[in-house]
Amino acid sequence: MSHCLLGIDAGNTMIKAVLFDCDGQVLSVASCAGETRQPQPGYAERPITDVWHGVQQAVRDCLQQAGDAARRVIAVGAAGHGNGLYALDKTQQPLLGIQSIDMRAAALVSELEQRGNADLIWQRSLQKPWPAATPVLLRWLKQHDAARYARIGHVLCAKDVINHFLCGSIAADYSDAAGAGLIDYAQRHYSAALMVLYGLEDALPLLPPLHESCAVVGQVTPQAASLTGLPVGIPVVAGIFDVVASAVGSGVVNCGEASVVAGTWSINQVVVDKPEYRRPVFMNSIIERDRFMAIEASATSAANLDWFIREFDDGRGGQGAVRSSDLVAQVQPDMQLPLYHPYLYSGRKAGPAKAGFYGLGGWHTRADMLFALFEGVTFAHHAHIDRLRAAGIPFTQATLSGGAARSSVWPQMFADVLGIPIRVATCAETGALGAAICAGVGVGLWPNLAAGVAQAVQLNPGVLLPNEARHAFHTRRYQLFKKLELAMDDLWHDVAPSA
Repeated sequence: MSHCLLGIDAGNTMIKAVLFDCDGQVLSVASCAGETRQPQPGYAERPITDVWHGVQQAVRDCLQQAGDAARRVIAVGAAGHGNGLYALDKTQQPLLGIQSIDMRAAALVSELEQRGNADLIWQRSLQKPWPAATPVLLRWLKQHDAARYARIGHVLCAKDVINHFLCGSIAADYSDAAGAGLIDYAQRHYSAALMVLYGLEDALPLLPPLHESCAVVGQVTPQAASLTGLPVGIPVVAGIFDVVASAVGSGVVNCGEASVVAGTWSINQVVVDKPEYRRPVFMNSIIERDRFMAIEASATSAANLDWFIREFDDGRGGQGAVRSSDLVAQVQPDMQLPLYHPYLYSGRKAGPAKAGFYGLGGWHTRADMLFALFEGVTFAHHAHIDRLRAAGIPFTQATLSGGAARSSVWPQMFADVLGIPIRVATCAETGALGAAICAGVGVGLWPNLAAGVAQAVQLNPGVLLPNEARHAFHTRRYQLFKKLELAMDDLWHDVAPSA
């Protein structure tokens, strides 16, 4: 009987549990939707107990679906959204959960920039501060809620919370810590000097021990086994930052390969052998000891479609993702179509940009608006890829994953807008697959991630090539998109929330 691996993927909106065989085939999948709490404008919170409940439900349902295969699970790996702030108190009980779409600390970022600390932080961590970065939120809490800050015993990321639930470990991995701006690259570890730059000289003891993503950090406890149905004692690995997990799960692990993830976040990333660029990129992460990930990202991707469907379903059979793609397919290219800025949850770069439809006329239809939304999201990816190229990071094609990869029209639009060939991962659950591959490496199924990818990742046959006429059309529209963005800049700053 063949072994099975369980991958858990905790995003900002959903927790998924996926059971894979060793060839990367999905045996069962279950999910639990999470609720983002917004007690004030710009806040985005999710209690740790909600994360635990979501993991419990998703894993239990996944294993129940799997039947006999559930007994063959030999290891668990988790991926989770990076940054945000998940804190346990000094008795390891839940204290606070803040998601990576939170904007409460925007003014603090400006303060760090004005003092010159942001550049000094970049020099050490290869990560400039931004509002939902873990250390920025921790500093905000220290300034604005000192009593709760004083109660913190452990600072975790989302997937670390899952591991604590499954095996009781207090642990982190290098990919998440690097993406959060907590790694001093000269030391490949935490450093007191870096924490001082954030104004967190007292917080170093709050950071969990660091491990390689594939390292085993514990075993499933009897309590977690009783709640989830997992076998008692199977290994749990440290896990991996979800954007890097999606790259691994779509086969992107070698230098020069590019991954585009279109989910809640617009993730655009390239594997490099050393993080040395002509100009800074938004984020850097660590895959394995000899490989790094250069990342340009913002919360500007397919979550815009989720919002549109949720708020503007007209009741005529639903406005789900499949139906939305069908409507977009009917729209003919026209420069008079509306434009859309996809800034519902995040501004361009670190600015306070807001979402909006522009150029709407009374003759425009729901399909026209959806076309603009699909295109606007793809333009946000385009802007990030422009910055990767400006940093001197070349690539000639990319592999697409995330919600947009499952659309009948969006992958081709990515090829047409970006002007590069696009491949699409076969597995819809690339984040969970990346985490499961880490688990397989951790228990010795494969010697490294590349070997796991070679066996467990499949891509759709064929490559989507850019259509020259469509590329020219979208290029003209992208220029208008950028001009409009600049024209709106003053207004966005005028209406930005104060800290």
